[in-house]
Amino acid sequence: MEEQDAQKGLQQELIELLSDASNRSPASQSKEALDRLRRHKVKHPVIALSSTTAGMIAGSRETRQAIEKYLSERDIEATLIANGSLGLGTEEPLMDVQLPGKTRLTFRQVSPEKVNDILDAVFNNFVPPEHVLCQHPNDLHEPWENVPCIDELPFFEGQQRVILGNCGVIDPDSIEEYIAHGGYHNFLKAIRNYTPEEVCDMIDSSGLRGRGGEGYPTGKKWKNTLSSSAEQRYLVCNAGESDPGAFMERMIMESDPHSVIESVAISAYAVGAQKAYIFVEGEYELACSRLQGAIEQAKSYGILGHDIYESGFNLNLQLHQGAGAYVCGEETALIASLEGKRGMPRPKPPYPSRRGFLGHPTVVNNVETLLNVPVILQHGPGWYSRIGTEKSAGTKIFSLAGKIERSGLVEVPMGLPLREVVYKIGGGIPDNQQIKGVLVGGPAGGMLTYNHLDTRIDYEEISELGGALGSGGLVVMDEHTCILDTVKYYMYFLQQESCGKCIPCREGIRRMYEILDNITQQPHQEDSRATLQRFKGVINLEKLAQVVHDTSLCGLGQRAANPVLSSIRWFRQEYEEHIFERKCRAGVCQKLRTFYIDVDLCTGCTICAEKCPTGAIVGSAKHAHFIVQEKCISCGICYDVCKFGAVISK
Repeated sequence: MEEQDAQKGLQQELIELLSDASNRSPASQSKEALDRLRRHKVKHPVIALSSTTAGMIAGSRETRQAIEKYLSERDIEATLIANGSLGLGTEEPLMDVQLPGKTRLTFRQVSPEKVNDILDAVFNNFVPPEHVLCQHPNDLHEPWENVPCIDELPFFEGQQRVILGNCGVIDPDSIEEYIAHGGYHNFLKAIRNYTPEEVCDMIDSSGLRGRGGEGYPTGKKWKNTLSSSAEQRYLVCNAGESDPGAFMERMIMESDPHSVIESVAISAYAVGAQKAYIFVEGEYELACSRLQGAIEQAKSYGILGHDIYESGFNLNLQLHQGAGAYVCGEETALIASLEGKRGMPRPKPPYPSRRGFLGHPTVVNNVETLLNVPVILQHGPGWYSRIGTEKSAGTKIFSLAGKIERSGLVEVPMGLPLREVVYKIGGGIPDNQQIKGVLVGGPAGGMLTYNHLDTRIDYEEISELGGALGSGGLVVMDEHTCILDTVKYYMYFLQQESCGKCIPCREGIRRMYEILDNITQQPHQEDSRATLQRFKGVINLEKLAQVVHDTSLCGLGQRAANPVLSSIRWFRQEYEEHIFERKCRAGVCQKLRTFYIDVDLCTGCTICAEKCPTGAIVGSAKHAHFIVQEKCISCGICYDVCKFGAVISK
């Protein structure tokens, strides 16, 4: 009962702090609560474990059980928190430990077996160097000796974490911690001090561009909606991230859900919407759970609902779980799905800003775009526009993946060269391998080569090279990656995800996949007519991709040809090797491999002949065997089972 009363008292203090429009310093009692919530002052050890999907995949559930067991067996009074993620995926699960009066420590790859050693050492004022990642400096706390600060790590040193500042720092399930770190103050600042028109003007002058597509100016879109004559307007946050290799929105929603709620609330006020939706993948169970919890907490604090803090502004925010269709990344398809219809794009105009959800003016922005809004309100549009380039202001978040030393979620200023992201932040290719290229913008992005790494992160510069910032996926490829095999994978994904409404997308992507599939295999038992048809397809591949790009109904269909067009443009030699020489330099295209048996190494053990599925290997026991090439399907089983290295692949 006393605990509940204390919680209610804290909630009332935070509500009073939020509702205090004079910006005066908080009362001493409130300051004490804020210091505790910010972990400036802790009475007992605080242990925070990264509990996002990435952390759970790495084993954070088992690590949490080990921590609970350790504390219970030793009767140690400590607070255990489920934290968000710092974004450094290769070091998950991450565990923070903060002792009273000392700076917070972060430990890397904390498996259950390491828990006892780490906590025994820290509780005895010793930091095990083999496990520690960094410390988080604070003027109020005594630093640990010989432990690097987080800003000194290469992964974080080159970043400018404007949006990701709370990720991995606060408890995602605590609205109190979010408020203590300045959360929701910009929302109340907007509804009390500015008109919707003034907020739109601020966003427009900041230079913020949509982060989910071609970079359309956000302020212009908002003004079109606000100026539309209508009794009802809607705002939709597109959190339906379904690109392979992209995980930034998911991690943000799991690590800092209240920032999404605040961003949606400010944006809804700016466009005159009293009803807003967050459209998220139903498969994102943890993100959905934390977002729904954040919505309920915001309601309990009066941040959502009727006449919010006596401002006259009403907002009803709902979470809508989608079915995971990739095409719903297109705004009109998303709106159709939200209305309970099949998620299919429709021709534009009319644009959603004039006629969208249920026929009313609607703004659709993705999570990253909206997360910039509170930052602009806090620091001003001039400050924001000075970050980045003249035409691309602010920061950009990337999901850094692929053949990279340090993968994860990174936030960098626009204008930074790709080389800085790949080498300085990502650490380059493992084992000092050479970079072959990078895929920028997800499955509908563009392939760039090593020579393009000095290209700045800028909408226009990336677009000129055939790429697209798009969803923010950045997949790094090394010399062991086959470009055609990679493009084929994305074409297969895109043909599966096509809504099928327009012929160029439905048939064109499928045909591009078939052509690529033909290029990456040997033409066994092919007659002259089939050979002619195959070469016709190869000759027309680039032209077909251009037709798909020019004539598809929606932006997703138009961008679906980007991987083909950009890879042909920059990796033409690799295409020619596959087509004319029937050779895959990376050795990835299994059906292009030719296998031989070295008679000097073959012992005639007969294992390869027994395992061959087509009977292509002939020979008698204890004598050298041979492969009949006409029967060989290049499956590679013989190569895998040979114990003497007698089977050779060319």
